[in-house]
Amino acid sequence: MGEFYFTTKEENQAEFVEKHSRFIGYCKPIKTEQEAIDFINEKRKKHYDATHNVYAYSLREGFIKRYSDDGEPQGTAGVPVLDVLNKNSVVDTVIVVTRYFGGIMLGAGGLVRAYSHGAKIALDASKILKMEKCFNCEIKLNYDRYGKIASLIPECEGIVDDTVFLENVVVKFHIPTDKLSFFNKKLADATNGQLETNVIEEKFYSF
Repeated sequence: MGEFYFTTKEENQAEFVEKHSRFIGYCKPIKTEQEAIDFINEKRKKHYDATHNVYAYSLREGFIKRYSDDGEPQGTAGVPVLDVLNKNSVVDTVIVVTRYFGGIMLGAGGLVRAYSHGAKIALDASKILKMEKCFNCEIKLNYDRYGKIASLIPECEGIVDDTVFLENVVVKFHIPTDKLSFFNKKLADATNGQLETNVIEEKFYSF
């Protein structure tokens, strides 16, 4: 298997009501701790009148994980939100669950379930993405070989990013790191070893 991780696709939100308490879950993909802090502060400012603005975030770089119960009983809010990220193996993501108290106490178990649910529906709304380590590659070829190579790349799980038509054709594509050797073998078979793949760099792409 190649190297991969899971993150979220887009910023989104979802909400529900539990015993008159309104819970709003917000989720956003991030790359840095500062982005997470900015997002949390933005929601705190927006919901300055809320009873609690609970949060958790997880960053791939440095394996940073942080959470806050924001006044809820210890372990009933921030940890359940972080657990949702951990159980789904999601990183580079921040979740804020805002609560407007509705007058009925939920109890410790009820709080854990409510904050877990708020985090999960926000995460689902944001959609989980698989990010896989790929090689950015290019191949220079004659026009008569273009059709064959253009179909060979997706056959080997590669994705064409750009094609430049000049004197020759330059096909630029990315392919999971563990699929390149298989592609190179197929390429050699298809062209009697006359073409080779030029690897430019490694980069993570969503699949």
